[in-house]
Amino acid sequence: MVDSRRVLVIVPAWNEEKNVAATVGEILATVDYDVVVVDDGSTDETANRAREAGAVVLDLPFNLGVGGAMRAGFVYARRHGYDVAIQVDADGQHNPADIDRVLAGLEHADISIGARFADTGDYHVRGPRWWAMRFLSGVLSRLTKTRLTDVTSGFRAANSRAINQYVHYYPAEYLGDTIDSLVAAIHAGLRVTQVPVAMRQRVHGVPSQNPVGATIYLGRSVFALGLALVRRPRVQQLERVA
Repeated sequence: MVDSRRVLVIVPAWNEEKNVAATVGEILATVDYDVVVVDDGSTDETANRAREAGAVVLDLPFNLGVGGAMRAGFVYARRHGYDVAIQVDADGQHNPADIDRVLAGLEHADISIGARFADTGDYHVRGPRWWAMRFLSGVLSRLTKTRLTDVTSGFRAANSRAINQYVHYYPAEYLGDTIDSLVAAIHAGLRVTQVPVAMRQRVHGVPSQNPVGATIYLGRSVFALGLALVRRPRVQQLERVA
């Protein structure tokens, strides 16, 4: 059970002034956990909207990308004594009602991924992007020796061992926050599981799903995975916790 542990919800945000207040408000109305929004060098009112909604805000001086923002969030979590941290994106696609479900995966793993393609919901991806996700999931399923269907999902929770690993190493380059960080965690001996969740559409803003962008995504994701597999960063020797 996670009830006795201190849980921090980390919301990385970049120019999400139209979404972040609603996201923070829904999280606080759904679960009794602390929320920190990492404002990743936004040029709009993201930070002010997040504070007004009730979140603690970490202001980064310039845009670092999701990886850099999440590493800042994990540093905050460790410095303030949180036992568990979970990422929820600012755009509203992650349903706060699923937070406890994803956290429950930590009962038998160090990292729990809220997976979109695990027989729950009607979220669909087509074309090259689907092939890329399927390939990435297949390779990482073999590495973890467990079935993973959505390794690029940002809806993921980490226990204290994983937080310590992420503070030590959490890449900021393209797909580093998902693929590379997961491979590094596996190399460090962390256990990974997934929990089926249903994703929602963005309320404001338009995700890039055009054919050209999807094809580029395919090539870059395969490259990112290859780089992650051959690069074995120096990782901490983490003690196994019961």
